[in-house]
Amino acid sequence: MENGLCSIQARELDEFICDYLFPDTTFLTELRADIDSISAFLKERCFQGAAHPVRVSRVVMGGSYDEHTALKGKSEAKMVLFFNNLTSFEEQLKRRGEFVEEIQKHLCQLQQEKPFKVKFEVQSSEEPNSRSLSFKLSSPELQQEVEFDVQPAYDVLYELRNNTYAEPQFYNKVYAQLIHECTTLEKEGDFSICFTDLHQNFMRYRAPKLWNLIRLVKHWYQLCKEKAEEPLPPQYALELLTVYVWEHSNKNQEKVTTAKNFRTFLELVAYYKNLRIYWTWYYDFRHQEVCAYLCRQLKKARPLILDPADPTRNVAGSDLQAWDLLAKEAQTWMQSSCFRNCDMSFVPTWDLSPERQECAFQ
Repeated sequence: MENGLCSIQARELDEFICDYLFPDTTFLTELRADIDSISAFLKERCFQGAAHPVRVSRVVMGGSYDEHTALKGKSEAKMVLFFNNLTSFEEQLKRRGEFVEEIQKHLCQLQQEKPFKVKFEVQSSEEPNSRSLSFKLSSPELQQEVEFDVQPAYDVLYELRNNTYAEPQFYNKVYAQLIHECTTLEKEGDFSICFTDLHQNFMRYRAPKLWNLIRLVKHWYQLCKEKAEEPLPPQYALELLTVYVWEHSNKNQEKVTTAKNFRTFLELVAYYKNLRIYWTWYYDFRHQEVCAYLCRQLKKARPLILDPADPTRNVAGSDLQAWDLLAKEAQTWMQSSCFRNCDMSFVPTWDLSPERQECAFQ
């Protein structure tokens, strides 16, 4: 489909997204029904009858499994099983292997016991004593599939689970605990899965045009992955970069176009060495411990894209070679015909700094 994207003009990008990137609605409906069944089954069965009090408190989905940002063809998503009666992030870390083994046992039982609307496959790891687990839901007829990474998590937000307000004052105590444990254990960024609710809320009430732009970025990322022989930066970093571009474009009085936003995104990727982006939705500089930690984070090497729900996690990662590879692709793509107007001129980019402008150190 690279030829398809390269062969259109800027004004045709929205039509391209609708025609080629939207997933099949029948598949999504059947997928959601199967996910509900799997979630209910695991919540009912995991550790039932065990002597210890740990049980699945709830199941939360993350990633691209719904109608908002799922792609036609192949998508990736997360199923997070939150366990109650844990007391710390460290306990989640120590018991991860036990939790994965329990979940896998019941997923394999479920595969044998119940019919599914789409094809259900538990993915077996080739590594002995693996601590990773996934399953796939697919429809060969519709050429659609979603692979789910299954993650057990400490339900640190259980008491705040119904809170719909993005106010740091509600979460300061939790983030202070996270920062203390992560730095002590030297596991910064390893517990972001515990904040899947906040990841979802960060995206939930956005404009459909942003979701479509993210679809386009993910499609471009897939094209780059097919071509690349080396690893690329994490996809979630690119999604957050897309949000950053969108938020800037929404502040302008000019007409917002998909082509201009997409080309600006590519420009930021090309100049990745200057990236320092963060949000203050759920954490900010008003809490003493969180503020001190954030100031240290924002002085670290770039690219820096802080997880909006986890200040200990730099989503950009540390693989500069991966970013360099993607930056070269971005520079090439910026000259593509999909950024040309009818008069063959290139769509301009937004005047957007790769650094979030905020007085963070006073």
